[in-house]
Amino acid sequence: MSLISLSHAMQDTLPFLPKNNPFPPLLPPHHHDFPLLSRPKNLHFPTFSSRTITPTSLPPKPHPKIPQIPSTSPPPPMPPPNSHSDFQEKMLYLESIGLDFFSLIQHHPPIIFASLHDLKSTVDFLASMSFTTLELRRILSMCPHILTVKSTSLLPIFTFLLREAHVNGSDLKKVINRRPRLLACNVETQLRPTLYFLQSIGISEVKKHTSLLTCSVENKLIPRIDYFQKIGFSHRQTISMFCRFPPLFNYSIKENYELKLNYFMVEMGRDLREIREFPQYFSFSLENRIKPRHQICVEKGVCFPLPALLKTSEVEFCSRLEVCCNSTLPLKGSPLWCAKACDI
Repeated sequence: MSLISLSHAMQDTLPFLPKNNPFPPLLPPHHHDFPLLSRPKNLHFPTFSSRTITPTSLPPKPHPKIPQIPSTSPPPPMPPPNSHSDFQEKMLYLESIGLDFFSLIQHHPPIIFASLHDLKSTVDFLASMSFTTLELRRILSMCPHILTVKSTSLLPIFTFLLREAHVNGSDLKKVINRRPRLLACNVETQLRPTLYFLQSIGISEVKKHTSLLTCSVENKLIPRIDYFQKIGFSHRQTISMFCRFPPLFNYSIKENYELKLNYFMVEMGRDLREIREFPQYFSFSLENRIKPRHQICVEKGVCFPLPALLKTSEVEFCSRLEVCCNSTLPLKGSPLWCAKACDI
């Protein structure tokens, strides 16, 4: 069908089309309204000296820098597809050596994601160090974190205790049984810095106080030294107290120092000099030893020095109390004499 016939047909079908030619005239094939682009005749480019265009070797392309990610605790990895069978195998293995799997993961959830191979390697290594099954059960129950420590990281800890802390080989098991958390500490970031600090303040035989090696210098040791200086002791007196009684570092400031010191000064009315001479005062129970014995001394009108008041057994304390009640005040040279006795 010709174009004209198509036009007439569309007019009959679509009456709204104009009766003249409904299609705009087509442009000639080669006609366009764009201006002709002529090639520029003269192009001027800047000239470069021979030194500029001398070929040189390009430096290697630098590797893109990876942005530093803040150190935050990453979310635990997703368990693998076959985690159900792994979970059961780990549970059965740990229960076979007498450990409650669910109690362990409650105290240390990362155990869920530890491989069975790593768990066995850690337990086997400790067994090779002559720990009995009963000892292993106790150690791992007290510090489940040990189960997620690689066996290759345990050997440096034993080496450190023997060579740097000078723990006797025969005492090594006793040290670990007393403080299992030693096996969960890093030598470089925890154990060695604490050892150096304790030695620097004059505690030479750290091997007798290895439990202190798990303490943070910044968060635990230094704040306790600062506390005693704030309540009136000089730095020298404070260091002397800690050197004579290193377990003083283990006690809580709020739950031990403050409560016992308040009772010592307010209720007992004693002088801080006695604390300086007998820092072991903080090692005794306030409710079960300090208060009962002080109260009975007040009732009997007797005042004992702190060592005689607290260190003696119950039988010896009662015996001394009876002697004092049935006799005159002790002489000044007597170990039962106290400066406050004259005021009673």
